[in-house]
Amino acid sequence: MENSIDFNLKDLAENLIARKWKIVVAESCTGGGVARAITNLPGSSSWFDRGFVTYSNESKIEMLNVTRKTLDTHGAVSIETATEMVEGALQHSHAQVGLAVTGIAGPDGGTEDKPVGTVCFAWSAINTPTLNAISKFDGERNEVREQAIMMAIQGLSELVEKLLKH
Repeated sequence: MENSIDFNLKDLAENLIARKWKIVVAESCTGGGVARAITNLPGSSSWFDRGFVTYSNESKIEMLNVTRKTLDTHGAVSIETATEMVEGALQHSHAQVGLAVTGIAGPDGGTEDKPVGTVCFAWSAINTPTLNAISKFDGERNEVREQAIMMAIQGLSELVEKLLKH
């Protein structure tokens, strides 16, 4: 799994460096794992601006401008919250592109509507519509988190490639 992440990151890094873009990440269930994967790559300081680990609802509100209404209406694990997280991260950074991830890694916290393994993602760039997805991953806590990290990075890589073509 680590090799796939490294491969995607190298391509992502090259694309970001070519445009002189930086990225920002906003993480909840991955607990900084996306930022860790990125900063494991030498030279990432030239294209990684910052990361927010906003595990509590209060931190999502205070650091990323997620609204209390969104959290009360849709919950912390929702497309709506992920969208507000990435948009807030972009507002509070010097980055041009970003991602957000929020979910239920387990073993507790799941519900019938949102079982353990449910993870919501959002990817955005300045002046472009935010993209999002929801996935249900299988496995134990660390497996869910690793799969979420991979999907977050893959989604960001795809967004950047798409933007480069326009």
